[in-house]
Amino acid sequence: MTHQMFAQIDFPNWLSYELVQGNAVWRFIVVLLVMLVAMASGRIGQFFLNRFTKTLQKKDGFTALGLFLSAMRKPIYVFAFAVGIYLAKSFLVFSNPEATPAIEGIAASLGTGWDKINQVMFAISVAYALFHLVDVMEYYLNIATRKTDTTLDDMLVPVIRKAIRVTISIIAILFVAESIFDAKEVKTFLLSAGIGGVAIALAAKDTIANFFGSVMIFADRPFHINELVKIDGYTGSIEEVGFRSTRMRTLEGHMVTIPNSNVANASIENVGARKLIRRTSNITITYDAGAKKAKRAVEIITGILEAVPEINTSKDHPPRVYFDDFNDWSLNIYMTYWVSPSDYWVYKDVAQRVNLEMMKQFEAEEIEFAFPSQTLYLKNDDNA
Repeated sequence: MTHQMFAQIDFPNWLSYELVQGNAVWRFIVVLLVMLVAMASGRIGQFFLNRFTKTLQKKDGFTALGLFLSAMRKPIYVFAFAVGIYLAKSFLVFSNPEATPAIEGIAASLGTGWDKINQVMFAISVAYALFHLVDVMEYYLNIATRKTDTTLDDMLVPVIRKAIRVTISIIAILFVAESIFDAKEVKTFLLSAGIGGVAIALAAKDTIANFFGSVMIFADRPFHINELVKIDGYTGSIEEVGFRSTRMRTLEGHMVTIPNSNVANASIENVGARKLIRRTSNITITYDAGAKKAKRAVEIITGILEAVPEINTSKDHPPRVYFDDFNDWSLNIYMTYWVSPSDYWVYKDVAQRVNLEMMKQFEAEEIEFAFPSQTLYLKNDDNA
């Protein structure tokens, strides 16, 4: 159609010069102009989409339409480029010996290659759009996870995002490969890759074990993000759960990465899940204190614990103080109490306050703390 339409127009001699049989100079100029217009249209589309989404977000906040248009800003340029390739071909003449009369032009194989490139570009633009639309899904998933009590599903959202993006990438690569190569060649390659995949799977058994370990973690939910746990001898807060490993920040500030297969098989002590933190301690005083001061020491410690609000939050777990044993070198006073909230640093602060107040009142009552000691008696030898 375009060949007949432009054939009726008188062009200057140099524009009518055939660079390739059946294709004059003007055809290649038009192809160039079409591509430039397509790329310019893509940039203009990006500009207006960017401007419109910003206006929409200022007016209505983050809406489904705004997020969708924001996700389309980058793919629209690739799509416009693909449209330009498709339109540009229509201005060139390709050989077709089966036509009546036969058409001579650019080799038909190049036309076939052009079509494949066009299919690839459209596939890339669609995959690119789906790739960015995952961000929209992630936004609404994050809103849904914030409504739940658990924080572990907050980590599940980026895992789902990565999985979907990997799936989109694999499908796009397979489609592109099938567009460039023959479908049978792709199937043969995949079959051979499947045979080799057995060997790869054996070599990557640890990676596979870690992946299924992460599935078990998300299914069982033995802990939540930022909870204090003990795993494999490490104590710290959980920062991230990925496909391969779990990252923990220890109390010393170190980052520990533990394979998920180890986490799934380990005995996990979830310290952060406790409602109260219990402290048990043995306060030792000297034998010189006697019964009166021992009784007074119990009264002092009991009074101190009753005055701390963080210790008296549960009727089922009252503080307990007893003079319970005679040690080799001291009188033993057993003390236990529970702290709420179950924050490790609140627990440490309460312990410090109790200890300081205990030392202060013991000094006032002249009650001495005992410490391990030995007394050696030397016998004088009169014959020496």
